[in-house]
Amino acid sequence: MGRITTLRPVTRIALGEGVRRRADALSVEEPLEIRIGGTPLAVTMRTPGHDVELAIGFLVSEGVITDRSDFRSAIHCGGPGTGGAENTYNVLDATLAPGVRIPGADETRRFYTTSSCGVCGKASIDAVRTTSHHDVTHDDVTVDAEWISELPDRLRAGQAAFAKTGGLHAAGLFDVATGEQLVIREDVGRHNAVDKVVGWALQEGRLPLRGTVLQVSGRASFELVQKAVMAGIPILSAVSAPSSLAAELAEESGLTLLGFVRGRTMNVYAHEHRVLIDAVTRGDAPVQEGRARR
Repeated sequence: MGRITTLRPVTRIALGEGVRRRADALSVEEPLEIRIGGTPLAVTMRTPGHDVELAIGFLVSEGVITDRSDFRSAIHCGGPGTGGAENTYNVLDATLAPGVRIPGADETRRFYTTSSCGVCGKASIDAVRTTSHHDVTHDDVTVDAEWISELPDRLRAGQAAFAKTGGLHAAGLFDVATGEQLVIREDVGRHNAVDKVVGWALQEGRLPLRGTVLQVSGRASFELVQKAVMAGIPILSAVSAPSSLAAELAEESGLTLLGFVRGRTMNVYAHEHRVLIDAVTRGDAPVQEGRARR
């Protein structure tokens, strides 16, 4: 299906100028049910497109799979029961490799994720602290703050659907060594955009994602930090604020977390040793104490 945007008639009111009726582009939001071997695992509200990547990334973030060899295939199928129901392309059934442990009924927690929150169905915060197979603590990559400051604009330049609707989040993966933009994905849910990036990386055989930066268009939530750590990404950069729990998890996990990356300013909330600031490292400018500015 791959529908990302749709047109809807709107009435635009400009005070002092008048009323105008026209078509407006909206971001598409539809449910995706993820199944493993026919058994429902999760439902997420997402923007259609790159559904296989989304499912794979979700499975990585939940610790179900860790390597490309763990995943076999995925196919869109019919609705509830799949008994000949119309294929709406909103149900994706994944097949995993023999020997990969599939979560039992008591473990699936009947995930339901919205476009704004990817862990709302979790019973407790302890259940969210999934153990990563990829330790980012010892990733010794360093990045120049100047380069980091450029990433939000590079991400925005790759947001084709956002330019039409203004209603999609984006996640982009950048290689520190080469400066290359590896992949950008958009979705109504910031967590879905990240899952699509991670799913792409697993299919490309790139996990763990050592030496990379994940740039996101919105805030840095706990779930985004978790997904980055589960994929072996050492640095997460966001244009908006992190939550307190996101900062705590980043500190515990060894992930460098940046927020309010806007223009030529940014805040580093955890593991600042990976961010190089030329003037400071040369001793030309003092490190000033005080409250961070937004």
